[in-house]
Parts: sequence; structure tokens; C-alpha cells
Amino acid sequence: MDAPAGGSIVVMGGVQGEKDYRLQLEYVLGLTGKTRPRATFVPTAVGDRADAVVLFYERLARRVESSHVGFFPWPRQDLREHVLSRDVIVVSGGNTANMLAIWRVHGFDRLLAEAWERGIVLCGWSAGMICWFEAGVTDSFGPQLDGMRDGLGFLGGSACPHYDGEELRRPRYHELVGDGFPGGVAADDGVAVRFTGRELAEVVSTRAGATAYRVHRSPGGEVVESSLPARLL
Repeated sequence: MDAPAGGSIVVMGGVQGEKDYRLQLEYVLGLTGKTRPRATFVPTAVGDRADAVVLFYERLARRVESSHVGFFPWPRQDLREHVLSRDVIVVSGGNTANMLAIWRVHGFDRLLAEAWERGIVLCGWSAGMICWFEAGVTDSFGPQLDGMRDGLGFLGGSACPHYDGEELRRPRYHELVGDGFPGGVAADDGVAVRFTGRELAEVVSTRAGATAYRVHRSPGGEVVESSLPARLL
């Protein structure tokens, strides 16, 4: 799939409290270059939970023109027109596998690809990080964490959120990559990684010491982790 030179995807390892939410979303909104961008929230991964939707509106009401996209009991009739009129699409955390299945049933995966190609900024945390990659480390099937290989594939390789926020994330990602799982990018909580097209452009963080990492398997079979420099927000 081709991407425009200016198409941005911002993936976030995890949001822990108001500071993370405010700083990371403000960073994303700034990419639009607009004073009051149009942002839509996609909470499919939490089953369109009402409290998640309300919180999005409350947090961003003064900053953006807010909307949301739901799939329960069914998608809005003007789904394509609405999504393609937005400046930013924000995907929540939650169950990645369930979210992707619902998106594909309704063709929302293809709509997101069209939005990306048009230069609409795509972003999200946790499940909203994993979904853009070919593969990811997920708790969609249980707390033991599994490797999932059927992401949207806008970005190559794999993703692992909550790298420093959950005890099992780092060792499980290393184990999976060592066993042949695609290497990729891991992000600590409070960290956002911006891709322009398919190229990693910048890492930003809400706290000193938190960052993102490249993780891959060497030709000799060793798992190699390299930290990436992060700009403090």
C-alpha cells in the first residue's frame, strides 16, 4: 500500500493519566496545522463504551471539533463522508483482535487506508498503536500476551505497547522475536512515535527516561534492542 509523503501515523505506547493524554494528543493535533482541527474518536476496542466516549468529548471539547465513530448497534450511514472530512482519527486502547474483526466486517479498514492516503493524521494508544502494523504483541486473547500477525499493515513489522508499564511486555516481545516473530518498535507508556509515510520521523515522551526501541533478531539469532532518542514534551 502506498502512502503520501506527508501522511502521518502517531502510535502511543500507553496513556497513564491526564498529563499523558493531554500532552500526547496536543502533539498529534499540532500536526494538522489547524487552530481547531476536526478529530473523531474510534472506541471499538472497548465496545464503544459510553464513558470512554464522554471522556474524549470532555477532554477535548475546547480544543477540537469532536465526534466519534461507533459500530454498535451499527455504523453511521454517512461513515465514509464523515471520516474523510476529519483531520485526526484517534483509536482507543482495548481488545485489538476484536476491534480489527469488527472493522473488517464493515470495511472500516479500507476506509482508514483511504484516510491515510489523503493525509488525515491517524493515531492511537495500546490497541490503537498495534493496529497500524503488520503484527503486534497483544493481550486480546488473555493476560499471557500473544503475537498477532493480522494487523492493518500500514506500517511494516510489529509493535509492542506498554513496554515499561507491564512486567511481561519486554520479555514476551523478546521471546516472540527470538522465535521468528517480526521485529519492530516498542514504546514505553507516555511515549509517542510519529511515522511519516512508513518512515519513523520522531519519538516524543511525556517523561524523562521513557522512550521507544527498535527490536529485531540478528542473523545469529540474538534479539537486539536499541533505544531511540526521544524529545521531551
